[in-house]
Amino acid sequence: MAQPEDVAADLLSFIDASPTPYHAVAEAVRRLVAGGFSAMSPLDDWTELPAKGFLARDGALIAWVAPERGGAVSQSDGRGTPFRIVGAHTDSPNLRIRPQPDTGRAGWRQLGVEVYGGALVNSWLDRDLGLSGRVAVRTSLPDGTSKVELHLVRVDRPVLRIPQLAIHLDRDVNERGLLLDRQVHLTPVWSVGSPEPGGFARFLADEMGIEADRVAAWDVMVHDVNPGTVAGRDGELLSAPRLDNQCSCHAAITALGACSTEGTSIAVAALYDHEEIGSTSATGADGGFLASVLERITIARGGDRADHLRALAGSACLSADMAHATHPNYPERHEPDHPVIVNGGPVVKINVNQRYATDGRTQAGFEQACVDAGVPFQRFVSRGNMPCGSTIGPITAARLGIPTVDVGVAQLGMHSVRELCGSADPAAFGAALTCWLG
Repeated sequence: MAQPEDVAADLLSFIDASPTPYHAVAEAVRRLVAGGFSAMSPLDDWTELPAKGFLARDGALIAWVAPERGGAVSQSDGRGTPFRIVGAHTDSPNLRIRPQPDTGRAGWRQLGVEVYGGALVNSWLDRDLGLSGRVAVRTSLPDGTSKVELHLVRVDRPVLRIPQLAIHLDRDVNERGLLLDRQVHLTPVWSVGSPEPGGFARFLADEMGIEADRVAAWDVMVHDVNPGTVAGRDGELLSAPRLDNQCSCHAAITALGACSTEGTSIAVAALYDHEEIGSTSATGADGGFLASVLERITIARGGDRADHLRALAGSACLSADMAHATHPNYPERHEPDHPVIVNGGPVVKINVNQRYATDGRTQAGFEQACVDAGVPFQRFVSRGNMPCGSTIGPITAARLGIPTVDVGVAQLGMHSVRELCGSADPAAFGAALTCWLG
């Protein structure tokens, strides 16, 4: 197993490079290419499938390591080789810029935002906030037409802030609790003066060094500009944004990179977008992205539909998403006989109502991978009087009919702008995923 401090530092580097799903995919692609993976296009003829390849689409990515066809370990010359899939998601709850964002009042210029996912919105108050995402840029062509291309943008300095109301004007806030109207109270300030129509588009253009009329549209969101850090008295914690779920994305890509082309199955890492809002999109787990890529892999290896169905029947999936550690200030919110601690190893998430896809078979298989990797493991179940969240696990299991286990790294502050996990857990998690992928 890699040294925990080395893995923790590499994870923080991954997160700091990935303020949005688009940047997370770009960072994953950079690492895959450095590891010898080849990019594929959905428009390509996949007759020559690389043993180590990937397909990136917007905020999602699917990468694979396939055994060489015709070898002693392949099945039917590779046509019906099963898949071992690790799935994770690139998105995190945040604030996203509206299409007509320029607003303001009382001498302040502000930007209109919309809350994405189940954010702990109070955690965005009084933070130094930057902007990141992608911009659709229009370019005029010599024939009089135009084309639109997508470009990543990142403004990694404190240009936005959402000031909390002073306690002198909200005297009982500490007793009553903070109540925030998402339409009214979360509008960031970013300048002074009267509202400036078109100001945000001009700002983006200036940041990109282009003319303002070339900015056609954007998918831009807000991020905390403070980098992730090692924390705790003895450095036993990691404090960072977007641990949910870029910690799992990092582990999936790292584990895939350690896979051999001499295995008995095709190792796959599937990084989806839009998990935080239900996964129903072209790049979400409830879309057809993964299914189409898996079938194309089977066909490229000489198989037909029957071979592909046989491959799926022998496949397995691991849904990697962060887990809840037992909160010391709210122990009554946790199932008392299933405590979860940070630095206690990977967490197997179990729910009999299939909010998690784990069953006895898949649980035992992953826990054996932990034993083989030499790392401890834990089990999470929610209280009987408190519903739990869900993951891409049940969605993938239902869409593909593949046995699935839900696992993750324990953390506190899930869906906050800053989250907290153990600094030893990412290395243990990565080691377990590497063993599970085979």
